[in-house]
This record gives sequence, structure tokens and C-alpha cells, in this order.
Amino acid sequence: MMKHNGRKIVIVGGGIAGLCAAVYALKCGYETEILELHDMAGGLAMSWRRGPYTFETCLHWLIGSNPHGEFHEQWKEVFDIDRLKFINPREFVRIETEKGDCLRIYTNADLLEAELMARAPQDEETIHDFIHSMRSLGKFKMLDPSGNLAQNWLPMLQDVPMFPLLRRLGKMSGEEYAQRFSDPLLRQFFSTGDVGRLTAIAMVLSLGWMNESNAGYCIGGSQAMIRLIEEKIRSLGGRIRCKARVQQILVERDLAVGVQLESGERVLADWVISAADGHATIFNMLGGKYVDPTIRKIYDERNTFASYLQVSLGLAMNLSGEPAMLTRIIEDPIRIDPETETSHVAFRFFHYDPTFAPPGKTAVTCVLPTRNHKYWDDMRNSDPAQYRIEKARVAEAVINVLEKRIPNIRKAIEVIDVSTPASVIRYTGNWKGSMEGWLMEPGGGIKPLPNTLPGLGRFMMVGQWIMPGGGLPSGPMTARPAIKTICRQDHVLFDVHPEPEAAVA
Repeated sequence: MMKHNGRKIVIVGGGIAGLCAAVYALKCGYETEILELHDMAGGLAMSWRRGPYTFETCLHWLIGSNPHGEFHEQWKEVFDIDRLKFINPREFVRIETEKGDCLRIYTNADLLEAELMARAPQDEETIHDFIHSMRSLGKFKMLDPSGNLAQNWLPMLQDVPMFPLLRRLGKMSGEEYAQRFSDPLLRQFFSTGDVGRLTAIAMVLSLGWMNESNAGYCIGGSQAMIRLIEEKIRSLGGRIRCKARVQQILVERDLAVGVQLESGERVLADWVISAADGHATIFNMLGGKYVDPTIRKIYDERNTFASYLQVSLGLAMNLSGEPAMLTRIIEDPIRIDPETETSHVAFRFFHYDPTFAPPGKTAVTCVLPTRNHKYWDDMRNSDPAQYRIEKARVAEAVINVLEKRIPNIRKAIEVIDVSTPASVIRYTGNWKGSMEGWLMEPGGGIKPLPNTLPGLGRFMMVGQWIMPGGGLPSGPMTARPAIKTICRQDHVLFDVHPEPEAAVA
């Protein structure tokens, strides 16, 4: 239990950013209360049980998984990451066609280089450049967004040799990067879906960290780390209230003074932090009052990540021989909804996580991106029967694809579960059902957006709507500077490593 400094912070949203903000605030002596609309914390960092199976919808890899790697110490500020067990799959993803062509994207740079050279020796120069970029960016030092030049000078000095590479990749989309290669499957790896719209830095940097064994998967998935952060919050005396939907942020004389819940209850505080959906925060909870042309332009023009359907299967079959991730390129596209088809069907086989299925069985998920979130949300609300029919239709299409790859798979199915953009909106409130937030697009850089609103005091925003590219690291990367700013304005010492006082019996 921490000694309070007499001030209170209320945090709207119990996703990764809200939880991280709570830990930092508690360590600095603030009474802290998180208000979460769902019945459990985590937000988009979520998994759920269906019978004996667990289905993950977030964590693919976690930057900072290596105790000696980049970002590990930042995670240790908010929870005991060393209690997690990480694995580093040999293959990141395997890409296959129905005609038998196959490309393995290895996490090890040497293996990947050999694979690509065997497939496309005519691309030798381009392949060597790609592998060199992957190795170089694996050493990239992320700057502390809450730090000043004096605090960031050493990482900046170490990153100087990479600046030309970062500038070059930063101006290029994944789709543009893909055109450098002649191999069709490698082109598709860099150009399919939102990966093709992201800056090329995103994928090359991720592969670089994987090569350093610093982007592993933690056993238990995203909820394993969420539970540890919750544990840290409670040990510091913080409070997490679930099923507490915030309707309005209370403002007096242009200062945030608390929030009002849908139930009518008011929760007063010295500061309000929104870790909730950015659009809902600005235009609903605050009524659009604190908006300038810059903010309007962001929400009118910037692109978000797509939403998605997830078909999850519980299979009474040992699939340990399959890759962790598999993308099947099919000849007859799946129709996801009236505006969306896909010929790329991506599966995750969770045989490497023993907590997700009983022995000898496997949890399998398939994510199908769509931007037609309104179709699914409207149908769920207006025609539940048709909504169920459409979910079953998509599930059947996915099972058909998998059955062509693994014969007799249908007989092993014990559980079928389908979530849609309506599910994302319902459980997280994320604008457009987006799977993360803003796309990190070419030319946009990697610096965060402003975490305050014009004309509104005692209020901060954290999370994926502040950090383009989203992902779990956006939690501490936006929460830390927010709490540091609050401490500075309140003349409170910002100290993220204080020892808690012994609990009084």
C-alpha cells in the first residue's frame, strides 16, 4: 500500500494503457480508481474461455520479452514481467498456396536469409539489404517519450547509425517495400491488408526484435500479463471497478473534476485520464467541446486499423506439427460481408500454449479483417437471427479452408466461436471496431500525438489513440509521460521505483 499524496486520479478504461497509468499514478502517491465498462480488465488485450478452450485475440508477440532486451525494464516498472514464461517460435509465419507453394518467414535472420536466397537468388542484393535492415533494427533503442534530451541522449547516440535506414523505411509503405522483391509470396507478406498500408518500419523492426529473441509470446496470452498488472495495482492500493461505464466527463470552468457513470453515480477526482476510445472520449463524453482543427483533421482523415471477425475452433487433435501461424492463399475468396472478400486466410495454432487446450487438443483462431463494421453492428442490433446465420456462414467457410489443409479436421471440432466487429464495439467501445487504433503510415513518424485537449485542464489521454501503431507497448509509452506531466503540475515527485509501505494490520 502506497502513502497517498492527498490527490485522486480517476482513469476511464481498464485496457493496457489505463492499467499502466494506474501503476505509475499509485507509485507517485495518487489515490487511483479505474472504471472499466466490461466485466474484466484488458480491453483489446483479451482472451476468453469456451468450454475447455481459451481463445486469444491480441497477443502475437511482446516487445521486451528478453530480460536483456529493449523495453524489458519499462515493463518491469508496471508489473513483474519475469514471472511470465516466453517462447520464441522458429517460424514467424508460413505462407502457402493451394497449389503447394510455401514460404517460411523465420524469426532467425540467418535462416530467413537462406530461405529467401533459395527461393529468389535473382533478388540477392535486395534480400541482403532486407536482412541487414532486420539485424540493424533489432538493436534499435526506443526513446523514452517522457524523457528530455538529457535523459534520451545515450539511446539517440546509439541509434545515430540507423537514422538513414529509419528515414528510408519511414517514407515507404509495406506495399511499396514489397515491390522490391520478385518472389510473389514475399511480396504478399509485406503488402497484404493493413501491413501493406503501414510504414515499412513496422514489420522490419518487429522481425528485428524477433531475431534478438526480444519479441516472444508469453504463455497464457495477453490476459496473463493483464492479471499481473492488476495484481500490482491492488498491491499498491488501487481500485479497479468493472461494469462501470462512463457516460460523461464532468467539467467545471474548463477543468475536469470527475466522471458520471451511466448509473448516474458521480466519481470526483483531481485529475481525469481517459484510456478509453479516443473518439468516444472527445465527441461523446466531452460533447465535442474541446476540439480544434487539428483534432478534427485527425479524426476526419487519419486511417485506423481494420476491424475483424475471429473464428475460433477447439479441436480434439494434436496439431503440434503445424506452424504457429499459417496464411493460406486461396483461389476462391471468402466473402466476409457485402463489402469485403479475402483470399488470404490466416490461422494461429496455439499448440505451444498448454493453458489454452487440454492435452492432445488445440485452440485455433482465424482473423478476417473488414472495414464494414457498421454492417455487423447494425445486424446484431436489428436482426439477431440473421446475425447468427451470418456468423455460422463465415465459420463454415473458414472450416472449409482448414479442411483442405488438414483432412478430417471437421470431425475433431468440439467448439466453434465467432466474434465480429459488433463484439469488439460491444466489449471495448473501440471506434469502428478497430483492432488497434491509428495506422502508423508512411511519413507519419513514430512520435505520439498530443495527450491533452485544447482548453481543458486536469485531463490527459493515454493509449493507442495517442500512439499511432498501437500495440501493447503503447500502454507504458503513453501512460508514463502522462503521469509525469501530472506530477510536474502538482509539484509531486515522479518516482516509479518507490518501495511500498508495509500494510497495517
